[in-house]
Amino acid sequence: MSYPYPLVVFDLDGTLVDSAADIAEALNRTLQDWQLPRVPEATVLTWIGDGVRRLVEQAFTAAGSHVDLDAVMPGFMRHYEACLLRSPRLFDGVQQALQGLRARKVPMAICTNKPSALVAPLLRHFGLEDEFALVLGGDSLPERKPSGVPLRHIAAHFGVAPEAALMVGDSITDYRAAVDAGMPVALVRYGYPRGLDLDTVEAVAVMDDLQELLAL
Repeated sequence: MSYPYPLVVFDLDGTLVDSAADIAEALNRTLQDWQLPRVPEATVLTWIGDGVRRLVEQAFTAAGSHVDLDAVMPGFMRHYEACLLRSPRLFDGVQQALQGLRARKVPMAICTNKPSALVAPLLRHFGLEDEFALVLGGDSLPERKPSGVPLRHIAAHFGVAPEAALMVGDSITDYRAAVDAGMPVALVRYGYPRGLDLDTVEAVAVMDDLQELLAL
């Protein structure tokens, strides 16, 4: 069977990988370093998606701290790396969906706001390092999601018009990036939506299981 999209671009955290507990632990260790109280994972979920600096900024603002973020970030990055492989898991259906797309010879890429250096170890952990022909991290280009620049960059790399490709994500950041790039978007219900109303959003599909991609 042919597939209606000649390129599928995936978000990572919240779409392919459930990493919230590890990101929350890294953030909480950082808060503790600065004698600030830990926060619940559910709260951290509302901050994930706009890159690590924005994540830390929101946590320290919520704690009422005005410390210079430049002083905080090196410690956070050490904790982030230390916690990266603590307990991540692939969401149900991810492995099968990727296998199904690969069987149809659909090129796949990743567009994440996670720092580039931490993407490859995570993909290797799950044996997915060869699934994606291109991987863009949050620091790969001057702009990151919700800008559409990374998605347009990926589409150009494959010689595909943005409007012909498909973005698959879970959050308002992914949705806004797709809209800005003029790229159709499919969304998952199980991720970290951060205020995105999945019942009213205009999308190709809103999925409970990533395997639903194979039926498009």
